[in-house]
Amino acid sequence: MFPVLPHPVPLPRFAAADDLSAAIGLWSAWLAGERRASAHTIAGYGRDLAAFLDFLIEHVGAPPGLATLDGLRPADFRAFLARRAGDGLERSSLARSMSVLRNFVRFLQRRGLAGTAALAALRSPKLPQPLPKPLSVGDAIAAVETAGEVAREGWQQKRDTALLALIYGCGLRLSEALGLHRAEAPLGDALTVVGKGNKTRQLPVLPAVREATADYLAACPYRLDADDPLFVGARGGPLHPRLVQRQMAAVRDRLGLPAIATPHALRHSFATHLLGAGGDLRAIQELLGHASLSTTQRYTSVETERLLSVYQDAHPRARISR
Repeated sequence: MFPVLPHPVPLPRFAAADDLSAAIGLWSAWLAGERRASAHTIAGYGRDLAAFLDFLIEHVGAPPGLATLDGLRPADFRAFLARRAGDGLERSSLARSMSVLRNFVRFLQRRGLAGTAALAALRSPKLPQPLPKPLSVGDAIAAVETAGEVAREGWQQKRDTALLALIYGCGLRLSEALGLHRAEAPLGDALTVVGKGNKTRQLPVLPAVREATADYLAACPYRLDADDPLFVGARGGPLHPRLVQRQMAAVRDRLGLPAIATPHALRHSFATHLLGAGGDLRAIQELLGHASLSTTQRYTSVETERLLSVYQDAHPRARISR
């Protein structure tokens, strides 16, 4: 029924009927050939699929075949998730297992080998949103100021200072800052930014950001026309985000900051510090360009954690209880 294809990587031994085992071999070869998945990825997919097939043997009482998959219902997949959760798997691992099963089933459907629709009625486990990781006010300011000390050329030092001042001072994404043209330089009281989904927002510009930008432009050795990138690299072309990440890593090392101190952490810091100073959540949502208020509300959890930490460190009764 199936051509014999060598497995691109060693896979687990699958407890399955011959037709399903052959289909798994085709899927493995497809992952390696057309999808160019790594050996590590294919092996991981194989382990997740093997765990599901082991469950099916106990669940249906026999090694599963393609006809078994055809007859599965949403309740069968829910039982598998419940078993895995009972074994202590984290939500992220459960979500990965469901993703692997969806991938395999879609492969079978495209080739007319099996046609179960049970997975379409099932939602993957909801993963908790990670909290933003901002810097303290002192660390954020120090990072911006130190950015001017790590580049080799003087004008590049001014460029890096202006770039990080803009990200922290206006709450920009790195891609938004690097996407600005010379004509859009923040030299006035307001800055217009086009963010995700081509959504435009107006941002106030702090005097410190204006001054740092003007200082950089005065020192830049390249003539920048209106449509040229505002921030340029050593040869005058667009500044690559990877270079900014490397410069920020040098800032981290110099200041002894944790690994969370990235350019994007300055955007998180912008929002968290505004909220801590009494900023309105709706206004912060507009400044960040978030489509949903729930995304912005994550910063309230960060601020609550900070306040609890302050309480634990400062309140006399908290100190006594420790």
